[in-house]
Amino acid sequence: MCSIDTIAKGLVKGMGNSAMNIFTIANAYAADQKSAENGVLGLTLMENAGQAIADAIVERWSKRPVAILSGPGNNGGDGFVVARLLKKAGWPVKVYLPVDKSALSGDAATNAKRWRAKVGSFDDAIKDLTLADHPQDLLLVDAIFGAGLSKPLGGSTKVLALWLNHQRSIGHCPVIVCVDVPSGVHGDRGHVLAGLAFKADLTVTFGYPKPGHYLYPGRAHRGELVVADIGFPGDVLADIKVQTFHNTPALWADQFGHLDQQGHKYARGHLVVLGGDKMCGAARLAALAARRMGAGLVSIAVPDDAFSIYASSVHPGTLVPSFKGLKGFRKILSDPRKTTCVIGPGANLCKGTANKVLAALNLDKNCVADADALSIFEDDPKILFAALKKTAGDVVLTPHGGEFGRLFPDLAKKQNKLGKLEITRKAAKRAGCVVIYKGPDTTIAAPDGRAAISSNAPPTLATAGTGDVLAGFVGGLMAQNMPVFQAACAAVWFHGECANQFGLGLIAEDLADMLPAVLKNHAKLC
Repeated sequence: MCSIDTIAKGLVKGMGNSAMNIFTIANAYAADQKSAENGVLGLTLMENAGQAIADAIVERWSKRPVAILSGPGNNGGDGFVVARLLKKAGWPVKVYLPVDKSALSGDAATNAKRWRAKVGSFDDAIKDLTLADHPQDLLLVDAIFGAGLSKPLGGSTKVLALWLNHQRSIGHCPVIVCVDVPSGVHGDRGHVLAGLAFKADLTVTFGYPKPGHYLYPGRAHRGELVVADIGFPGDVLADIKVQTFHNTPALWADQFGHLDQQGHKYARGHLVVLGGDKMCGAARLAALAARRMGAGLVSIAVPDDAFSIYASSVHPGTLVPSFKGLKGFRKILSDPRKTTCVIGPGANLCKGTANKVLAALNLDKNCVADADALSIFEDDPKILFAALKKTAGDVVLTPHGGEFGRLFPDLAKKQNKLGKLEITRKAAKRAGCVVIYKGPDTTIAAPDGRAAISSNAPPTLATAGTGDVLAGFVGGLMAQNMPVFQAACAAVWFHGECANQFGLGLIAEDLADMLPAVLKNHAKLC
């Protein structure tokens, strides 16, 4: 199941549907700076942050001994505020600091001075925690490093993280609450630096979540996520250019298709799925998914020698035109009422598949290129990219990790350095189209820099054919003229939601059958 996300104390003031915004580290720094320029003191933001953390703790757990690990920066300042507030509420609190209090500066130093009790070292923390009779009865606040950490944990912090992770593995770990992001997780990339980070039961972040809260493996370390409003001025945040989003209905609901009482099937688009002559089930899955998603008509264009297979096995409402060779396929697509095509599921790794992709692009059709339609260009991706630059149609590429590496080998090699979000953005810009980089943290990017991260995909989607269904969902929305970036995001979200509602035992065929129930609830979800 997906981890819980909570928007604490309402949405950030004045930002409307901005609950789907994600702040990069640069965005977060800009928010702090612009807030200061507009008269909101850093001390005020820090006090509000500490209050939000303390409130989240009190709401979830009974009073127990608390160990607060405060770092040398503003995260550490938040930790001192939490310590003061919890102590005032009657919780037994100890604070530990890896440096002398005199080494602190700015708002962190001010809040350290407001803490009148003793401050131990991290070596003291190691001793106190490891000698505790029942460490699972403690609560630990990780206020060491924030989202901007770029170096692996070292020294006593590393020792603490190793011990805590071991304790978690044997069921004797304190409750861990992390401030902003778990220490050791890169806020932008979601990387666990050098493979070691704190593992939280709860993470409290401020204003907006960070990419690392949704990208793996960082997401697996965050626990429950609370996003707290700490008083960033709404008009200040409105001036910050946000291009990263959490893929929820708030991102695309206003663009989602609504049926016209006077409409007809062609107004909802005629989508063509290329059918292969060997793996015939893949195209059928994509076609059914597109129909369920609302495409007015769906045809599976099949080679002459495979016609009998498809004609006897598809749902009655699916058309099965046959063709001979590339010329025959082009003739099918040349009908102006056929606006969109899905190419790749079961299409075969052969030159004919590449030629059909290029033909669809040359005819300016909206196109979803998946599976074999991607891998076939492994030897020379520039052929595909050149055609993508020339087409007037909207295009979505849907690679999983292996296919991404075939089309964008240089970017794939940089994933450990740049992160999944950044390389997906670069891939979309290079290809000149929307790219859906699939996985448990599916990332969708547009050429203009917009990107969204999905977090609702359950592990049950890791089964054959689910990618074919996703391609059909995307194509079905594009056929209905939903803007391409929003169509890609919506399709990915519905894909995950269908799987969540079905539960265990899921196979690809179940996804399209679940869609009507999910669509019925769409208004509630938006």
